[in-house]
Amino acid sequence: MAELSSPTAGATAAVAGQAGVAPARARFVKRFTLTERVLHWVHAAAFFALLGSGLILYLPALSVAVGRRPLIKEIHFYTGLGWAGALVLIVLLGNRRALLRTAREIDLFDRDDARFLRGETARPQGRFNAGQKLNAIITAAFAVLFFVSGLLLWVGERNTDIRLGGTLYLHDVLMYVSVVLVAGHLYLALINRGTRHSLRGMVLGSVREDWAREHHAKWTPPRP
Repeated sequence: MAELSSPTAGATAAVAGQAGVAPARARFVKRFTLTERVLHWVHAAAFFALLGSGLILYLPALSVAVGRRPLIKEIHFYTGLGWAGALVLIVLLGNRRALLRTAREIDLFDRDDARFLRGETARPQGRFNAGQKLNAIITAAFAVLFFVSGLLLWVGERNTDIRLGGTLYLHDVLMYVSVVLVAGHLYLALINRGTRHSLRGMVLGSVREDWAREHHAKWTPPRP
């Protein structure tokens, strides 16, 4: 992934090169452990698999084009089970200390976080900014609601006596909101120039030290 650089940094490097001095190499700091990254990518992969199979079931045009609706239903349901099981295994077998530390950081909202959410995005932030904390909380809540409502729909198809009204509506609303949230997440991770460097942290585990100081000034990161 190409690194971000400011005009000042580029000018400094050019002057250093003309003077025969090698420009300083970027320093990197560790932001995410392997367990955190695996958890993220397993969740992301399962989400897109579930979204794809769910849209085939939901949209008549796609359902007709693909066909084999019973098979798609089975894929959708067992992908959901596999996703939930994989997350449990990662938590049980992975770095639980790191996951607990992350959970505590996400659960902590201070005055700077409140001001950040009100639009004062220059307020100093920790390892996670307030938007990332809010997104993580919503994502976790939606994951539970997706799983429970999907399980109820599956059981309700087999026993109509225990079918709960509104379950399908809840599942659909969760899908619509999730698509909007994921679109925003992808924009910040892949397109927005000021934040896309954060993707490096979720892929390789580390980010540039200068970027961390600029965007997460209250975080004291360890060296990788």
